[in-house]
Amino acid sequence: MHKILLKNAQIVSESDIKTADILIEGERISKIGSNLTDEADEVIDATGKHVFPGVIDDQVHFREPGLTHKANIATESRAAIAGGITSFIEMPNTNPQTTTIEKLNDKLNIAKETAFANYSFMFGGTNDNLDEILKVDPTQVAGLKLFLGSSTGNMLVDDEKVLEKIFSSTDMVISVHCEDEATIKKNLAEYKSTYGDDIPMEFHPIIRSEEACYISSSRAIELAKKTGARLHVFHLSTGKETALFDNSIPLEEKKITAEVCIHHLWFSDEDYKEKGTHIKWNPAVKTANDRAQLWEALLDDRIDVIASDHAPHTLEEKSNVYTKAPSGGPLVQHALVAMIQAHKQGKISLEKIAQKMCHNPARLFQVKDRGFIKEGFYADLVLVDVEKPWEVSKDNILYKCGWSPFEGTTFDSTITHTFVNGNLAYAEGIFSEKRHVKQLEFNR
Repeated sequence: MHKILLKNAQIVSESDIKTADILIEGERISKIGSNLTDEADEVIDATGKHVFPGVIDDQVHFREPGLTHKANIATESRAAIAGGITSFIEMPNTNPQTTTIEKLNDKLNIAKETAFANYSFMFGGTNDNLDEILKVDPTQVAGLKLFLGSSTGNMLVDDEKVLEKIFSSTDMVISVHCEDEATIKKNLAEYKSTYGDDIPMEFHPIIRSEEACYISSSRAIELAKKTGARLHVFHLSTGKETALFDNSIPLEEKKITAEVCIHHLWFSDEDYKEKGTHIKWNPAVKTANDRAQLWEALLDDRIDVIASDHAPHTLEEKSNVYTKAPSGGPLVQHALVAMIQAHKQGKISLEKIAQKMCHNPARLFQVKDRGFIKEGFYADLVLVDVEKPWEVSKDNILYKCGWSPFEGTTFDSTITHTFVNGNLAYAEGIFSEKRHVKQLEFNR
């Protein structure tokens, strides 16, 4: 069994940062302690480096199958491990959509053959696939994803009776995209009547408005309370919505939880003028005041998880006029360093980053033996030099789409090593030729 010894690591957890050695035997962490003298096949001096548990990103769109001109599981998971993300949960709005067991198994097979990070997939709910939802094995699938706002194909769930039946019929975590379709359609029609298709980007957060988000998320929460469903609200974008969530009980006891994404914590509507469609997301990036309130809710634990919502499109697609430019952008390579940059700016502690990006996704989805640096857990580890700056440029972007909303940004920290299941998958810009990944398992 291959043994790797990390010496003098500054181990980051939600409770503290402590200096210790970590012994990896095979796939797992076998020992954590001071001045370990165990024999090892390889010794890595981690002096001066912070070691995080591998990030678990609970919301990515890797575009495979069917949309692989934008991205695929291999390219994007490779970018993810360079960004410290060792496990991902991918969304069902591919082509074909992941709304049958057969299509789920197809994606699992692709990931088994090509992924560079550990993987799981959300199963998609529609107005007419409850029978398939009930066949899902909750120990093998992260959860159920419902689009309650504009979506591709038939994945918009807008039948209230069906929605209530789904909420009442499954014990899985139901993750939801919340935007009210009627409100958005009304707003869009008004702006199209003035501008046609070439609507100025600064109107995006007015079209996909605070009201649209709040109407939808409050309805979803009301339904979850009525049915007892386990609800997780993806990508909060407004300050108003944060009042809907509770911080009075531990995460493990919450029935209703929330996520915020990197872009809603980083950008505001003031950035549309410079960035244009490159920061066009659904839900929209909103005001600086919304951003401030999202930060406040994240830090006081009304918001439980930080994710990327990695959703790449080609530059050609993004260069279209407003109504034809798709929403979404690539983020997995830069998510962790962006949050560490926020730490450098005094906005968040490293311990809180570990909680929201590593521990809490594992808790929320009951991921087996991951999300923590503990003896017996899988050795998913990320070494970070928090004093090694670099600038994002075309030359170092790993996404298949070849661009990033962070181009030109200097991050003051660098991810130097990433271990996936005890395998040194990425080191100082070099990827291992071996893939040593697993499908995520869940303690349910």
